[in-house]
This record gives sequence, C-alpha cells and structure tokens, in this order.
Amino acid sequence: MNKLQCISPIDGSLYVERELASAGEIQAALARAEQAQQRWQRTPVAERVAIGRRAIAAFAAKEDQLAEELCWMMGRPIRYAAGEIRGFVERASYMADIAESALADIQLPDKPGFTRFIRREPLGVALVVAPWNYPYLTAVNAVVPALLAGNAVLLKHSAQTPLCAERMVAAFAEAGLPDGVFQYLHLSHADTERLIKAPAIQHVSFTGSVAGGAMVEHAAAGRFISVGLELGGKDPAYVRADADLAHAVATAIDGAFFNSGQSCCGIERIYVHQSLFEAFVEQAVALVKQYQLGRSDDPQTTLGPLVRAEAADFVREQIAEAVAQGATAHIDPDSFALDQPGSAYLAPQVLTGVHHGMRVMTEESFGPVVGIQKVADDEEALALMNDSEFGLTAAIFSRDEAAALALAERVAAGTVFLNRCDYLDPALAWSGVKHSGRGCSLSSLGYEHLTRPKSFHFKTQRL
Repeated sequence: MNKLQCISPIDGSLYVERELASAGEIQAALARAEQAQQRWQRTPVAERVAIGRRAIAAFAAKEDQLAEELCWMMGRPIRYAAGEIRGFVERASYMADIAESALADIQLPDKPGFTRFIRREPLGVALVVAPWNYPYLTAVNAVVPALLAGNAVLLKHSAQTPLCAERMVAAFAEAGLPDGVFQYLHLSHADTERLIKAPAIQHVSFTGSVAGGAMVEHAAAGRFISVGLELGGKDPAYVRADADLAHAVATAIDGAFFNSGQSCCGIERIYVHQSLFEAFVEQAVALVKQYQLGRSDDPQTTLGPLVRAEAADFVREQIAEAVAQGATAHIDPDSFALDQPGSAYLAPQVLTGVHHGMRVMTEESFGPVVGIQKVADDEEALALMNDSEFGLTAAIFSRDEAAALALAERVAAGTVFLNRCDYLDPALAWSGVKHSGRGCSLSSLGYEHLTRPKSFHFKTQRL
C-alpha cells in the first residue's frame, strides 16, 4: 500500500489520506535540504530567530483549526486540544529567546599573540521522527531549535497525525523560511529506516517506542552521527507522609489520566506512605469517577478514546491480568457506557493490591489506568521508584523540600518534580535514562546536541 491513512479514534472514519513519498521524492527532498542548509547556516542567528518568531505567530493564529484537527486525528478531547498549540508556542518562543546567547561563540581568556574561540556549528540535515500522542509538543522540542541552530530539517510524523507535519512546515513557509530548509515527508517504516542511513542525514531525533529507538540506533550504526532518543517511561509518583493530600491526589490523578494516559511522562504508578494510603485511595477513586468518557469532539468529554482499539485492548489485558493476580479494581467499567471490548473507548481504572510482579506496574501501559501501592517509608518508595527499565520523570509530593531534594538526588530519572508532574519547562533539559532514551532537548543544553564545536586557534603575526 502506497498510501497513509489516518483513522479517527472518534468514530473509526477515514480522516486523512496521503500518498507516501516515492524514492525519487525522498532523494529530491534530501538534495533540496543539503543545498538550502548551506545557505541557511550562513544566515545570521538574529535573522533566523526573526523568521522563527513569525512562524510561531502564524502557527498560533490557526489555533482553533489545529485543535480541531488534533481532536479528530488522535482523540484529544476538544476542550483540551488547544492547550497543545499554546504549549508549542511556549516552548518555541523560549528556544527563540535564548538562541542568540546559546549559539554565541565561546570566548576564552586573552592570551597574548593569539585569538582563540569556540564556535557552535550546525550539524547539517536533521531528521525528526515524531509520534502521535503529543504531535506538536514532541516535534517542537527538536524542530525549532534545530532550525534556529542553522540546520535543515526533514520532519516525518506519525501516520496518525500527518497534518501536524504539514501545518508546521506551512507556518514556517508563511514566515519566509527559504525553500528546502524545512520539509515534511510521509514515509513508510522501511523508507524511514533507509533515510536514516542516507549520507546527507547528520542528526536523528526520534520519539517513540523502545523498539523504534533500537531501529534508529541500528540504522545509524557505524555512521557516527548524532542521535537523540526519547522512548517513553513508566513514571512513578511518591506521596510522602507530610504531603498536602488533596493537592497530591488532584495532581497525580490528572498526571495519570490526562490524554487518556497516553503521555510519555504521565504518572503510571503511585506509591503512597501508609499513613495516607487509605485516604489517598478514597479521594483518588472519587475523583476518577467524575471523568466523562466520550467522543473527543464533545465539549463535555474529559476522557477521550485511546488512539486505536488495539491500544485499549492492551490496557484491558493488563488490568485483567492484575486482577487475576490479586489486585482490586475500584472502578466499575459498566458505569462508563462506551467502554466495550474491542472499542477504543476505555473506562479509567484505579488498582490497589498491586506489586511489581504485575505487568501493570512494570510495563508501559499508555492508557487510563494507575496502580497505587502502599509503602512504609522513603527507602521502600525509592527502591520501587527505581525498580524500572525506564527513567524519564518521577514526582515527589512533600512539604519538606530538603527531604524531597535528598530523595530526588537518588531517583534514576531525567527529571524529578516536587508537588507537580507531567510538565516540560523549556528552560530545563529534557532527557531520560535507561530505556527512556538518551540525548537532550530544550534548554540551552538542547542546542549542544544540534551543533558541533569548532575551535579557532589563530597566532597573530604583524603585517
């Protein structure tokens, strides 16, 4: 099949159909990118930033249209969809704000008779492979700083969200970005793998599954190019005995169920100090029962369908297996009318009596389910938080910042939150450990992964 088809999770209808790029079109896009990048890297950073700001404004001006498309492509409830557009603007604007300082030459102390400095040069042509769950927020992390750093970008988006790639490229074209600097390609998995091997590609940014990350590393092996991988997580929250209980419940539950649990840095397991456990579970269950499962285009919906029926059935299997192993399910799926086996619509679920012998506590669920486990103290919580092959984010809820910091320093994660979760501050480095990936995006450090250092060492001679 030479076509890409986006099937809407709302009603199973065909929402978008596109031709996949041919081999000739891929090669032509690569050639345009290489030629355009040579000119683009000589464009002053201030001019690149000005174009970037115009693109951000053009993108933001279409918020309503973009939000509606997002709702239909991947199932985000319409009442929340515009938040992703605003998040895109926030992150892109911050990276534009710091671009000139982050990309400035590194000046060294004076040394008589010499001129010495280090310049950050762009890598060349970057391939960005973005997923469907946060299609704009994942892509912006790589696309905007790559462009501002002087790279050309080829964007390959998920087959579930093809319009996102088209809309981003269109915004930059409207802003006056030179032709060829930023292009999209609708690709098959096989063509994506072949593209990674192309000599013109000098950087790959991939967000997706661990298996997908392994494919990227395999395809790039032996080429010695820069690769950034964000591969998801099984992110924990720990509610200490001194936590603000109401705040911890509201925040952790939102972190677990927003976007129907389809968040790389969403909360997938919660550990609660034994002194708060019963109260936490009672309040959490009461809150989850208030969710409105429904069509994403209904403004009353607070919990939309999962991206595909197969994804929902995978979570159903995890839940059923955990219950068979002794877990207690606190939500009656029959109270959510749309939840049916084989459907993308899945009722939220809260499980207790869980342990790490259950897949639901160790395997990424990527759906509206969370296990809540009782712990005796910080040491038990820490051991369980770190007992995972993933390490993207972790959250601690406590009124004691010093104690939380001492604990956070021992948590194996790229980001540790205190009294919040499931958020990317663009001023902070976004990274992961273990199977959550490697590399870094956002913050001034993000620019280091999209450039290479070049040293200039001049000995002065009189004419």
